[in-house]
Amino acid sequence: QHQLWEGVALTSRRSDTYHHGNLRQVLLDHAVDLARTGGPDAVVMRDVQRLAGVSNSAAYRHYADRGELLAAVTEHAQTLLADAMAARLDAVASRGSKAKRALARFRATGQGYLDFALAEPGLFRTAFAHNVSGDSGTADEPVRVPEHHPFQILIRCIDELIATGVLAADRRDGLDEAAWAAVHGLSTLLLDGPLSGLDDARRQLIIDRLLDVIADGLQ
Repeated sequence: QHQLWEGVALTSRRSDTYHHGNLRQVLLDHAVDLARTGGPDAVVMRDVQRLAGVSNSAAYRHYADRGELLAAVTEHAQTLLADAMAARLDAVASRGSKAKRALARFRATGQGYLDFALAEPGLFRTAFAHNVSGDSGTADEPVRVPEHHPFQILIRCIDELIATGVLAADRRDGLDEAAWAAVHGLSTLLLDGPLSGLDDARRQLIIDRLLDVIADGLQ
């Protein structure tokens, strides 16, 4: 399962890649590998430079500091998380009523989110370790996130619930954030909290219970 989300392995890195103008990507690839195995704290500039085999000055021409590098890794991890959610969505059968399919797609986003967290704990911990936009937003102007982002995927699924009549529009306010908080919170408990020692079957049972409760509450 780990290989499902894995990018280019360390063993496939070419030491001379940066000579062809790809140093920025090589640095990012190594940083992603470090995050995959050690989470956000493992993303250290000097380690990335060493793995790429370049000088400090060469690396800093592409990433001004660790914060900028971590932001790039965070964005990459968010994209992989969104990919996992999208893959679950694509697997939802097209048969049945539109309302039933909208519910199945909504549930699939949560399952995909949790699948990724459990398969790629290092990247999941890194996915929200840095504010990519650099803007925390305000009450009147929430943080703007790209189209292919876990939260945007969730929003579109909730849009479908309203469009198909599963959810009344006047019950929408706050649901996007609440649903996100539910699956993210469970992910954190399963990875780093008191639920981290559970076996696979028990973890999936709890995931199913959470997704059932959310789906039942919508109806």
